[in-house]
Amino acid sequence: MIHLTRLNHTPLVLNSDLIEQVEVTPDTVISMSNGEKIMVLESAEEVVAKVIEFRRLIYGAGPQCPLQDRAERAEGSEHSPEPDGR
Repeated sequence: MIHLTRLNHTPLVLNSDLIEQVEVTPDTVISMSNGEKIMVLESAEEVVAKVIEFRRLIYGAGPQCPLQDRAERAEGSEHSPEPDGR
């Protein structure tokens, strides 16, 4: 969830998973997956930064791929063949 401000200066907490797109018309208009459009005071860049910040808080600090990490750990745990080929 991200904290934004409506054009009338009232606070808004928005589920960022439901954002489809952010437009500048010159006001910032957020189109939601349910068809609703929300106008906010924050710039498009600020909205994107807030979404990134929220997702980093939830999913971790860096770009990570859990499946890739798991595969790399599995490769490291495989036993290499014995020197005599066994």
